[in-house]
Amino acid sequence: MRTAYHEALDATRLNVVRLGALAGDAIRSAVTALERHDAELAARVIAGDDAIDELRRKVEAASIELLWRQQPMAGELRAVAAMLEIGTDLERIGDYAVSIAKNAIKLTDVALRPASVEIGLIASIAQSMLEQTMRAYAEGDVDLAEAVIQRDDDVDRLYHRGIEALQEEMQADPAIVKAGTLMLFVLTTLERVGDRAQNIAWHTKEMIGAE
Repeated sequence: MRTAYHEALDATRLNVVRLGALAGDAIRSAVTALERHDAELAARVIAGDDAIDELRRKVEAASIELLWRQQPMAGELRAVAAMLEIGTDLERIGDYAVSIAKNAIKLTDVALRPASVEIGLIASIAQSMLEQTMRAYAEGDVDLAEAVIQRDDDVDRLYHRGIEALQEEMQADPAIVKAGTLMLFVLTTLERVGDRAQNIAWHTKEMIGAE
């Protein structure tokens, strides 16, 4: 029974890693759609959210079954708790990708792309954080998880700088206010991706039993 239990635990952990890959691809594609004015790619991101939601439900159901199947040991309990928490964070990242994709469609025919707002840079850091935190989870790497936690400050600094720059541009040119507001939403969403990646890093540390 213990062998079957650990096989189920490992299978669910693998699904969490798969979920992280899907969420990461969704964010990457959504940002690409925004930068390239690619409405078709944005539409694929939106359609692909169902697969993320379904896999998250699968992870949740398997985690709950692992909890009641037999009394888990301390390390097993932390692992299951982490899967539940991380699954939620990854599903939300998928939702953020959908939000960016929807705004990308609205901005398809809009020339607005303020050079002072480093959307691409913020997106790159947030995506990198997500990739690193999922590797930390998969490999049980405390140091890598801690490095992700520290990087969130970089996203926050860029976010605040970008917000200020974009607001200044909208004040200088009222014609871009509507499109600029959508870009503000994108900036906020990317900042939240960084927050979720940081959450996953904390859950990973808790799973490992690190302070």
